[in-house]
Amino acid sequence: MEAKFNNGAVPLINDLLEKAASLDASDIHIEPNGNSLRVRYRVDGILQAGINIHRSMQQQIISRIKILGDMDISEQRLPQDGRTFIKIGNREFDLRISIIPTFHGEKTVIRLLDRKKTALPLEELGLAEDDLEYYRKMIEKPQGMVIVCGPTGCGKTTTLYSSLEKINKEAINIITIEDPIEYQLPGINQMQVNQKTGLTFARGLRGILRQDPDVIMVGEIRDTETAVIAVQAAMTGHLVFTTLHTNDSAGAAERLKDMGIEPYLISSTLNCVISQRLVRKICVQCRGGRCKLCNQKGFKGRTGIFEMLKLRPALSSFRSIAENAELLIKNGVSTREEVVRSVYVE
Repeated sequence: MEAKFNNGAVPLINDLLEKAASLDASDIHIEPNGNSLRVRYRVDGILQAGINIHRSMQQQIISRIKILGDMDISEQRLPQDGRTFIKIGNREFDLRISIIPTFHGEKTVIRLLDRKKTALPLEELGLAEDDLEYYRKMIEKPQGMVIVCGPTGCGKTTTLYSSLEKINKEAINIITIEDPIEYQLPGINQMQVNQKTGLTFARGLRGILRQDPDVIMVGEIRDTETAVIAVQAAMTGHLVFTTLHTNDSAGAAERLKDMGIEPYLISSTLNCVISQRLVRKICVQCRGGRCKLCNQKGFKGRTGIFEMLKLRPALSSFRSIAENAELLIKNGVSTREEVVRSVYVE
């Protein structure tokens, strides 16, 4: 069923944003398919259907979104990125907007970042008790490197933010370089990558090292230059947090080697490596049935499944993500189907 909105694009987009906020959605997808615009919301990592909008409103909607994101409304052939700030009720959101050209017109994704959302306490991420105790010790060391691995959207940034919040105190100078800054952390100096001005991870990291830091967070190591500077920082009295895109924790060392880091430097700087995934939790109100709290989905919220590679004082055995996933299922936190979907284990 297609919906027509006679009041125009502005109230329609406001309605979409309000709906996303009420669902605690992370993203809104607005997709042309030739006959209409399909709207979907990503909630707890899963896309769910919204409304279909009559195609007669397609250009109005895209133009309005471009104006919101301070983008070029005349450009329809190239991808564009924008950002803005909105208030919905008593909540404040940063919006990150991406528009790309497709066969049937421009597709939009709007990411909503709640400004008042704070980092989860480290104890609530989902780490097993023994892993949590070990991890606390590693992030309180005066130097070395802590790496969080996993695919896009697995909660790596949340883990890093929770770690920084845990060690943040008056006596420590913490500086980050991120792309993007997802949430503002009180008392922590955060720097945003800006490719247009030449502020890359590597350039920003060099600047940070001249700011007398104790702890550095590099949002992601993407290239050899950044990897070399980060490892050097970890060797010279700094505690460095960062992320890598690898499937498991054991792959982090190989990725650094691929970037040209010597094995002896890796072994002497790595404190620990975490690999993680996110799975939806069974709704605590209906325990997997259907209720308003979970919007008739049976799941509400997500938790992490972790694999902790312990490298200090020496490499030791560790429980895999698959083994920790089995514990979640056994304890009734999630379901086997959800774990298979998110973690790819049998």
